[in-house]
Parts: sequence; structure tokens; C-alpha cells
Amino acid sequence: MSIEDFDRFRDMKLFLHHIYEFKKGIRNLILCTMNRSCAKVFINRLRQQEIDFLVQEVRDDKVNLFFGKPACLDALQTFIDKPLNRLTPEEDFMLGIMLGYDITLQCERFCNRRKDKIMSEELIG
Repeated sequence: MSIEDFDRFRDMKLFLHHIYEFKKGIRNLILCTMNRSCAKVFINRLRQQEIDFLVQEVRDDKVNLFFGKPACLDALQTFIDKPLNRLTPEEDFMLGIMLGYDITLQCERFCNRRKDKIMSEELIG
């Protein structure tokens, strides 16, 4: 088994685990960043399982694949109209919470990003 084959196997195993967690109600929204060829395989699996998803372009060879509950994807579409690194501190916070990240760490991240944004605006203005 080549390293590339191992990576694909590992990615598929992780993806299937995410589907398991979603179906068991552990997660409501999942984000996977991957190359386009893997995304095609994963999207087919999501369609077979009748799981809603959203694809966000990252660059020519990479996409973000979000999947989960329709209400989460609907909310996501209101602010995922730009690269994730360009989200406002508020949008970044909301995405982190929706993905189930640690609330305290998300609060700390939000405060740090907000402080950095304010300092940046003061330097420019």
C-alpha cells in the first residue's frame, strides 16, 4: 500500500466516522477539506445516505465539503460566501460553534480576533 493509498483509506475511514456521528446525533454539521476527486466520492456517498451537503471552492484542486442538518446548512449559506480565513470574528465564532468546537476556546478565539481587528482598523484609520 502506497502512502497515497493509505491517506485515501484514512480519509475515507474518517469521513465514514463523521457520517456515523451525524446519524447518531452527535454532530449537526461537519466540515471536511479535501481534493476534488475525494469530494466526488464523498458526495456520492452523501447522496446515497440522503444527507444534505454544501460545497465551497477553496482553490482549483481543493474544496470544503460541509454536510449536516438542513437548518445548519441554510444558516451557513448566509455567511459562507468568501474564504474561511476572511470570515469576520462573529462569522468565525458562529461557524466554530456550529461545528461543535469547544465553546470556551471559541470565545477566546473570538475575543482575540476581535481585538486584532480593532487594532488593525486603528492603524489604518
